[in-house]
Amino acid sequence: MAKKRLVLVGNGMAGVKTIEEILKIHKDCFEITVIGEEPYPNYNRILLSKVLQGDTTVKDITLNDWNWYKENNIRLFVNEKVIQVDPNAKVITTHIGTAISYDELIIATGSKPFILPIPGKDKEGVTTFRDIKDTETMVKASKNYRKAAVIGGGLLGLEAARGLLNLGMEVTVVHLGSSLMDRQLDVTAATLLKEELEVQGMRFLLEKNTTEIIGHERVECIRFSDGDFLECDLVVMAVGINPNVELANQAGLTINRGIIVNDYLQTNIPNIYAVGECAEHKGIAYGLVAPLFEQAKVLASAVCGSLASPYQGSVVSTQLKVSGVEVFSAGDFIEGGEKKALRIYDEQDGLYKKMVFKGKKIVGAVLFGDSREGTRLFSLIKKNTDVSDTVKVSLLQPLGGEAGESVVASMESDEIICGCNGVSKGSIVQAIHEQGCATVDAIKSCTSASRSCGGCKSSISELLEITLGEDFDPASHKETLCGCTDHSRDEVIEAIRTKHLMHTREVMHVLEWKTSDGCSKCRPALNYYLGMIHPTEYEDENESRYVNERLHANIQKDGSFGVVPRMYGGVTSSAQLRKIADVADKYNAKLLKVTGGQRIDIFGIEKEDLPKVWEELDMPSGYAYGKTLRTVKTCVGETFCRFGTQDSLSLGIALEKRLERVGSPHKFKMAVSACPRNCAESGIKDFGVVGVEGGFEMYVGGNGGTHLRAADLLGKVKTAEEVIDYASAYFQYYRETGVYLERTSKWLERMGLENIKIVIENPEQRKELNERLNLAVTVQEDPWKKIINNDKLKNELFESVTIQH
Repeated sequence: MAKKRLVLVGNGMAGVKTIEEILKIHKDCFEITVIGEEPYPNYNRILLSKVLQGDTTVKDITLNDWNWYKENNIRLFVNEKVIQVDPNAKVITTHIGTAISYDELIIATGSKPFILPIPGKDKEGVTTFRDIKDTETMVKASKNYRKAAVIGGGLLGLEAARGLLNLGMEVTVVHLGSSLMDRQLDVTAATLLKEELEVQGMRFLLEKNTTEIIGHERVECIRFSDGDFLECDLVVMAVGINPNVELANQAGLTINRGIIVNDYLQTNIPNIYAVGECAEHKGIAYGLVAPLFEQAKVLASAVCGSLASPYQGSVVSTQLKVSGVEVFSAGDFIEGGEKKALRIYDEQDGLYKKMVFKGKKIVGAVLFGDSREGTRLFSLIKKNTDVSDTVKVSLLQPLGGEAGESVVASMESDEIICGCNGVSKGSIVQAIHEQGCATVDAIKSCTSASRSCGGCKSSISELLEITLGEDFDPASHKETLCGCTDHSRDEVIEAIRTKHLMHTREVMHVLEWKTSDGCSKCRPALNYYLGMIHPTEYEDENESRYVNERLHANIQKDGSFGVVPRMYGGVTSSAQLRKIADVADKYNAKLLKVTGGQRIDIFGIEKEDLPKVWEELDMPSGYAYGKTLRTVKTCVGETFCRFGTQDSLSLGIALEKRLERVGSPHKFKMAVSACPRNCAESGIKDFGVVGVEGGFEMYVGGNGGTHLRAADLLGKVKTAEEVIDYASAYFQYYRETGVYLERTSKWLERMGLENIKIVIENPEQRKELNERLNLAVTVQEDPWKKIINNDKLKNELFESVTIQH
């Protein structure tokens, strides 16, 4: 019997999910063809914001790679758009003339971003945020432009804004409504969200109607209906989506807002179905992934000839996590009339929780700051559960939270763990028992749980531990150093210590690395860990360092280099300035720039001139490229400033000379301000010092970059000597316990401030840390002194480095 020909138009999440479900039911029933407009296999559109934010890559968000289509005998056409459907002949045609016959046709064309119909919408620098191409456009713009405007304060707009902040842009969110995410949050939660995002660096213009985009070829500003302007050189429109019904309209399908479908996702024409954002069921076109996956399961059964479970519509929930801000909403969360609300608002800790009841049942919920109970509330809403016998406020307490009982352990078997894919606790437990799943990845493969947004991974891991008991292997859930090894960072360090391993190759050999040469992630990490553990014995492997570190200068986009000599505490002299000027003139520097770290960057130096430049400067390298102390920023202090209470200059210089050139997991920035006016910006440094009457306050874990974080108070001391003692111990503790490429802001949050204080405030431990740091300091020397005085080393270094840009 010949296989039926099944054609899917659209290679997105809803359509391919339908194919996956069909393969589960009748793997060999159809000859399947998929046509997609983009040049990629099926990927997770939900995680585009993480790609934009720099947390992951396009490869990481691929759901089904090219091999999946081959393994399942699926013909895949990419970069082709279907422009015609002939229902009578049962043939579809693409824009390049490809004609494909079908017996069953699924239309999953998704949606199109709504573009404001205003003058200037077609200018360069105006984009949407819908696919990989849009993401690449924003990343590219961030490299050349600074000011971005995101039009739309909904879920997608805020995720775009967070990503652009991470890319170093100044971001203003423009929203027509009076509060953010007004379709998902009530006014209280929206206000809290706005305040938190403002702390992160976002700016907001609410109740603003954009009427024009102004500029020559590229956008320069936008105009509002009230006459105000906003300067910008990138505009991201995130104002909504419309179902993509262009093809359906041509085919003669019944259309309202979307393609009208019945409870089995059938259209008005036989053998043609629609699923996902392009489909409209009972007046609703859904835009969230969970309802689309529910539709996919029903459609798969229908296409395979089983009409057992009709689609009844979906109760939707929204979960947002932008840089640590947890927000959740579900159901009908606006009270009024018969609907009554119960609220908990902890202003001090920034927590807000609300449930909305209609009679004996909960119909909606909003959570801000802590969304752990969201899954349980969503389950109660979906099941239409009678909660009249429940102490209602207890529903806003994480299950088992007071007694330490696991939330996952307390969940009922039918409660949903993965909301995106509709996978219950019972289904996961069944996969563990019946299919032998013992890892999160195995659960993902068997059940699709954690496959979309990934927010449920920790719950799945916890459920694995509970279910497997003694058979649970924590090693299978650990974070390895990289893909070259099954060992974690801690295991690698322990092996280096106990086995006295002295070379990167030796580590790879003894620990049975999967690759002979390692990779660009593990080689620099191993080089750092070896040097940190054996400071006086280990000889640094220059070939394991990044190009900037190897050449002791920052490579620029044109292939030239920026050279930054050290200026201790930002203090210089006329003699140093003359040297810099002479070198800049002699070697045709393209730009001299005073940096944020109070130094001078000499841009445009050619690679072959670097040794001569450093020799003629005769100044230490400022390590503007290094994983080490970068700068100690200072104000002028009590010597010159009438507000200064302490000598910030002397202390800043002493700290810089104490820690310079010692390797650390990531760059380390310091500052010393002579008074609480904080002119040196001590509150956003890895280690900041503020002079006060009678002593100094020490602040740690700050970050002024893309992941903005205010520093925490470590403690207060009376003398500059104590500051140096504490700062040195803190730096060494970070060196010993930090993960390579982990900034102190992340390290502090992982370790816990109070735990760090226990170590640093202990005189004995502080002394031991300083002694270990002393060993590392004694072997440090200016790298260029070593290179300049060794012609062989110089030649090897420059011959080995290939510049790629």
